[in-house]
Amino acid sequence: MPGIRTAAQAKAWLEHQGKSVQAFAREHGVDPATTYQVLAGRKKGRRGEAHKVAVLLGMKEGIILNETQSPSNDQEIGS
Repeated sequence: MPGIRTAAQAKAWLEHQGKSVQAFAREHGVDPATTYQVLAGRKKGRRGEAHKVAVLLGMKEGIILNETQSPSNDQEIGS
């Protein structure tokens, strides 16, 4: 990824793709309300669903764990 996006850049990225926030959320199986909150800065994306949304939008680097994975099974960062 070339860099971390700001909220404004993430919104512009969605617009450039012709996707609404609702469509993005459906496509990635995340809550639309959480997606709006991350884009508005009301949620920082530190954990849970907000973390997943922020990573998918390119607003932060991170790992998205599957529901079957646990944090103890983390892969090394940078590998």
